[in-house]
Amino acid sequence: MRLQRRMPSPAPQSPGRKRVLTIGAFDGLHLGHREIVRRAAAIAARADASLSVLSFEPTPAEFFARGEPPARLTCFRERYELLARMDVDELFCPHFRTINALSHERFTGEILAALDATHVVVGHDFRYGTGRAGTADTLGAAGAAHGFGVTVVDAVFLGGERVSSTRIRAALQTGDLAMARKLLGRDYAMSGRVVHGRGLGRELGFPTANVNLKRRRAPVDGIFAVEVDGLGSEPRAGVASIGSRPTVGGGETLLEVHLFDFAERIYGAYITVRFMARLRSEEKFASLEALKSQMHADVAAAKAALEG
Repeated sequence: MRLQRRMPSPAPQSPGRKRVLTIGAFDGLHLGHREIVRRAAAIAARADASLSVLSFEPTPAEFFARGEPPARLTCFRERYELLARMDVDELFCPHFRTINALSHERFTGEILAALDATHVVVGHDFRYGTGRAGTADTLGAAGAAHGFGVTVVDAVFLGGERVSSTRIRAALQTGDLAMARKLLGRDYAMSGRVVHGRGLGRELGFPTANVNLKRRRAPVDGIFAVEVDGLGSEPRAGVASIGSRPTVGGGETLLEVHLFDFAERIYGAYITVRFMARLRSEEKFASLEALKSQMHADVAAAKAALEG
C-alpha cells in the first residue's frame, strides 16, 4: 500500500487509472469503518479503479482535545497495517492541521481536486471543513458540480446500537473484551517495538517485553491474559500489565508482557499483543514480595483463561 503524508499535492495515478476515495479518521477500523471501505472497494472493482483512503494524523478528536484526549484504539502504524490487509492501494494521511483551517468549499477545491477521485465514499455522519460545516449533503452537491460520484454508507448496528469507536472504548474500559471483539470483528490488539525497561520483572523472576505504546492515552488498563504475534509462526501465550506500576513508584503508562516458557531476548522486535481476557485492575502492593506473589497468581489465572 502506497503512503503519502503531505497534502495537498498532486498524487498521480497510472495513466488511465481511476481513483475511488474514502475519507475518515477510521480509529479502530471497526465493523462500521470496514463497511465503508468494503463499499468503496466494490465500487473500485467495478470501475477498475484504485482504492484510496484519506485519513488524518492526529485524529480530529485528539487535535481538538483540551487536556487528556480520547483514548486511541489504533496508533498510526496499526491503522496502516489494518488498511493494507483490506487491500487498500493508497493511504493519504496528512497532519490534521493542514486540513483543519480549510472551509468545506476549499477542502473540495484543493484536497479532493488534488486527489482527482472519480467517486468518494463516506459514512453517514461524515463532517469536514472549518466548524464541521461540510456534510454528506454538501459533499453530494460538490460531486454533482465537479463531476465525481458520492456514496453515503449507513451506520452499522449491533445489538440494537450503532457500532462506533466511542462504544468500543467504553467496552474496553470496563473490561468487556467480548463486546469489543464483536464490534471490531477481531481481537483488540496493540502493536509496537520491544524496548528496554528497568529490568525489575527479570529480577522478580518474571521477565517482561516492554512495548512502546505510541499513543497519548491507552484504551485499556489492568492485567490481561494475552496472545502475542510476531515471534514465530504461532502466537505466544502470556500475561500483560498495562498501567503506571504504582508499587515501584509509578510513572508513564507502559505495556509489559510476560511470555510463558520463553527466554529469548527480543529487543527491537515488532510484536502484536492481543488482549484475550481481563484478569484484574492494577494495584499498589505493600512490598515487592507481595507483588511477586500476585504475579504468580496472575500467571495461573492467565493460563486458565487462555485454556478455557
